[in-house]
Amino acid sequence: QVQLVESGGGLVQPGGSLRLSCAASGIIFSLYGKAWYRQAPGKERELVARISRGSIITYADSVRGRFTISRDNAKNTVYLQMNSLKPEDTAVYYCNVFGDINYWGQGTQVTVSS
Repeated sequence: QVQLVESGGGLVQPGGSLRLSCAASGIIFSLYGKAWYRQAPGKERELVARISRGSIITYADSVRGRFTISRDNAKNTVYLQMNSLKPEDTAVYYCNVFGDINYWGQGTQVTVSS
């Protein structure tokens, strides 16, 4: 059974940082691409960052230069380092593993507010 468990969300002031983690089990992690999506209230889910199996990384324009996606295949974990956070980054953040499969985590809330 495949499980993706996100952690690291919380409340942070504007300009602050958070590091999200997504730990996977039940799959051979290195075979697949990984991504982070987010969904703000009343909005559609959007791609934040993705790293392909071949290590090609892409970012949404809104987070480029502030967020960094990374992975540790030995730990079956993908990370999202978020710096210089803004109120508009407030959302539920979801981990996604993709390839010939498509799995989602349960989401972790990130709130940026003073």
